[in-house]
Amino acid sequence: MNRLKIAIIGDYNFTFNAHHATNLALDHAANFLDIEMSYYWIRIQEVAQQKVAFFETYDAFWIAPGPYLNPFFLNGIYSRLAQLNKPVLATGEAYRIFLEFLIAKNGMNSRGDKLISDNLVSGAYFESINVVPKSKAFKKLYDHFTTNELSAVRYSLYPNFVLDLVANHVEIEAVNQFDDPEALSLKSHFFFMVISYYPQVSSTRDLPHPIVYTFIKAAMAHQEAIHSPD
Repeated sequence: MNRLKIAIIGDYNFTFNAHHATNLALDHAANFLDIEMSYYWIRIQEVAQQKVAFFETYDAFWIAPGPYLNPFFLNGIYSRLAQLNKPVLATGEAYRIFLEFLIAKNGMNSRGDKLISDNLVSGAYFESINVVPKSKAFKKLYDHFTTNELSAVRYSLYPNFVLDLVANHVEIEAVNQFDDPEALSLKSHFFFMVISYYPQVSSTRDLPHPIVYTFIKAAMAHQEAIHSPD
């Protein structure tokens, strides 16, 4: 297998713990899987200006937590990534922007209702949430990992909006203790995971976060499929 190349899409700031944790979580996964991997932080505005060839040079994409200098550009990036057959993981504030992308793309809010709450986490600190896996895949992921996760963002979704999402666009992989969706996957994509909490923060060298190493395993499988002689 060739060295994996992961694009981390976000406005990196070394003072943000979640950004530092993103790097570490990828290192944990690479060590756990015993593979060679490189990852590169690329600013959102820069990615938005790239042509198709740029996206072909990476094996997988991680949309990192904010804050973002130009969050508007993420809508176009989501549109491109949804059309690619490559693994995508988004965490933190990227969750809300993904939902806004689905709303705009599919005309899901013609009346202009408030479908997504403001951030329910106050202050600049992490809040503990209890993840309740709903899908078979997520139940398996959390078999041997704590369901107590950390996040700086939490959103409540309008119930009818959730019904529309599930009926037409996403699978709910997990909810929190308030029964609000915390992890979604795009139905039309083989691995497009969007998570409100920060799994990277819970990852350790001795116990890499299962969501992160599953993301990397998906990138490995995709790369091997491309280079397979069959």
